[in-house]
Amino acid sequence: MTADTFFTVSEVAHKLDLSIDTIRRWDKKGLIKSIRNANNYRLFSLEEVRRVQEKYTGTSAGRGFYVLQSEPTAYTSLELFAGAGGMALGFENAGFQSVMLNEFDKDATNTLRTNRPEWNVIQGDVRNIDFHDYRGKVDVVSGGFPCQSFSYAGHSRGFEDTRGTLFFDFARCVEQVKPKIALGENVKGLLNHDNGRTLAVMLRVLDGLGYNVRYQVLKAQFHDVPQKRERLVIIGVRKDLDMPIYFPKEKNYILSLREAFENIPDSDGASYPKRKAEILEHVPAGGYWRDLPEDLQKEYMQKSYFLGGGKTGMARRLAWEEPSLTLTCSPAQKQTERCHPSETRPLNVREYARLQTFPDDWEFTGSIASQYKQIGNAVPVNLAYHVGGCLIAMLDGKQLENDISVDNQEIELPYQLELF
Repeated sequence: MTADTFFTVSEVAHKLDLSIDTIRRWDKKGLIKSIRNANNYRLFSLEEVRRVQEKYTGTSAGRGFYVLQSEPTAYTSLELFAGAGGMALGFENAGFQSVMLNEFDKDATNTLRTNRPEWNVIQGDVRNIDFHDYRGKVDVVSGGFPCQSFSYAGHSRGFEDTRGTLFFDFARCVEQVKPKIALGENVKGLLNHDNGRTLAVMLRVLDGLGYNVRYQVLKAQFHDVPQKRERLVIIGVRKDLDMPIYFPKEKNYILSLREAFENIPDSDGASYPKRKAEILEHVPAGGYWRDLPEDLQKEYMQKSYFLGGGKTGMARRLAWEEPSLTLTCSPAQKQTERCHPSETRPLNVREYARLQTFPDDWEFTGSIASQYKQIGNAVPVNLAYHVGGCLIAMLDGKQLENDISVDNQEIELPYQLELF
């Protein structure tokens, strides 16, 4: 992109008929990037701001709630750390046949078995599973392994760098199965975890196992998910295969909370204590604690009122015309409040599930707290569908008009020159 496509915030606001505050708000949310010129003025790409404008103020999907689905294929998948099935269901909807899923949590395992009794679901510690029987029978091995530091990060010891972590068992599965594609999924924070060393070692290990590896942060709100949720996706392709690596292209529309909650079934859910509900009654849709009268701010925030930081998740009420904020494991946590836009209560279980694009007939088992946790930890089903569609296109040898991650220059990692 050439320098003459960048303009000051005032120039961009004038050209696109946007307010300066709107552009600055998008910049603060990380939706657009800016650069600084020699005079230290912040400059914005006109093309990028226009793209975000189309998504946030242009068209919406206008279809209400939907779960994407394509025809089945013969391609197979094996998943570790499967949780309540967000990625597995999204991959199934994209066309994959599940060969095996592993999950440690009993409630999440029961959720998988309840909804898909035909799936081969193995409950228990992944460290006790041998995967050699699946060698040559699986096209894709996937898993959302937890983010853990490595004791020997950067010592170039391959598996030894990761021993004692669950990524070690993900890599061990890849080594034993030798799938055509290995896919890892994690929070965006993995990029900078342990100053980038954690991701660097993961990439180096997969490279050492014989995989060309690329990664990209995907924003769920631009992939048919009514929720602002960023996930880091790592894709490795076996080096003996002539296969490009595709990541889903962002859509030019979003799904709002209003669309997501259309014709939603009744559901159980958490509730607020009486005084908390009385205070949250004063927060407008899209607002948070700073929208309260000052006396209520001090009462609600207590000692936090006098501390620094924006604390924007506290006393937060969602807005009807935007995607939801990122779901957590509980909608009533004080630090990350997820209050209904017009009713003074936490989002209920089915609302939570809608925001992760689970179908309404996907049943979650266990206590209400466990159900919230399962949903909050899940990969959004429609996001997984789009990722799975890219993997099927890769396996089919199709050419897609999708983003292809080539060099990962958007982030500088320690040891990156050693990786490829």
